[in-house]
Amino acid sequence: MAKAGHAWSRAAAERGEAEEDEDPLDARIARTGCLEQHRQLQECMAERQDWRQCQEQVRAFGACMARRQQRQ
Repeated sequence: MAKAGHAWSRAAAERGEAEEDEDPLDARIARTGCLEQHRQLQECMAERQDWRQCQEQVRAFGACMARRQQRQ
């Protein structure tokens, strides 16, 4: 399965641009420790095209981000 990413990241990948041009949003989310939950949410959205069908992933990502906020 192709890696889910933001539209501008996918477009760059399709043009064959280097991975060194990492999506700045992905980089910020990676620093939170919630990148895996974010990617799972993106994959669900790409497959289902409806955030309402991805509530499990939405909750998991939200809970991870909330835990991060509590640690700060």
